[in-house]
This record gives sequence, C-alpha cells and structure tokens, in this order.
Amino acid sequence: MKKALLLTLFISAITFSAYAQQTKADIKDLTFMAGHWTLQHKWGDMEEIWSKPMGDNIVSTFRCVKNGKVVFYEFMAIEQSDSIPVLILRHFNKGSIGWEDKDKPYLMPATSIRQNEVVFQSLDKNVIITYKRTSEQNMDCILDEKDKDGKWTKEVFAYTLSK
Repeated sequence: MKKALLLTLFISAITFSAYAQQTKADIKDLTFMAGHWTLQHKWGDMEEIWSKPMGDNIVSTFRCVKNGKVVFYEFMAIEQSDSIPVLILRHFNKGSIGWEDKDKPYLMPATSIRQNEVVFQSLDKNVIITYKRTSEQNMDCILDEKDKDGKWTKEVFAYTLSK
C-alpha cells in the first residue's frame, strides 16, 4: 500500500512538473501565428491578421463579411503574463458595438504551447481555441466549445496565408 501511494505521488509530481514546464512559455513562441490569413466559410469571408511579437504582446484583428456586409469583428491581443501568454478577446457588431462588458474582456490563458501550435482555454473551461500552423501557407484555428446542453462542438477554420 505504501509503495502504491509513493508511486502515485511520484507519477503526479512528474505529471505536474511536465505540465508546469509545458505551460511556462514566452510570447516569442507564438511567432508562427504572424501573417494575413483568409478563408471562405459558411459564415462568410473571414480575415485574421496577426502581428509579430513586439515586446510582451501580439495583436490581431478579425472580420467576417457575408454578401458584402459585416457579420462581426474581433480584436485580440496576446499578452505575456508572468509565466504564460494570455489571449484577450473582444467581439464587436457593426458600428463597433461591443459584446463583452468594457472592463471584462474574454480571457484565455495558454494551456499548451508546442512548435507551431498553441492552445488557449477560457477561465470557465467552456471554450478552447487552438491555433496550429499546418504548413508554410496554412494555419487552422480550431474552436471547441460547450453548447447550451454541455456537449462539446468543434469548428475548424482552415486559413490560408494571403500576403
């Protein structure tokens, strides 16, 4: 019994250590996201532009346009915290009408960063956004979220480097 407990503690310590190392990351690890990304989607034509890291941040703009009319916009910033990058997201309707309260942006700390891939998870654990560079010209944005019934749904946005 004592050996089993020690083995469990040892495995837990290794797992926690690996997780801690994996989540300690620098904003420069996200350079792979930089670029002007586009795709045609059922929601409309999408454009997402990510800057290269500058100092402790990266910024992005997004727009979705259907039949020549805006569906919605997003402004995103990824800021370096003490140990990990954190995605800060705001949505806007036409006319720059914000969805989120002005002092409550959507916060999503990075939970995993690997070469050419980052995973962000919302604080309430209901949304996961993964950015994965799949080739020199392509990057997927994978949106996993719980629906109103608590079931997970997945939407893959397969972007192509535009310029």
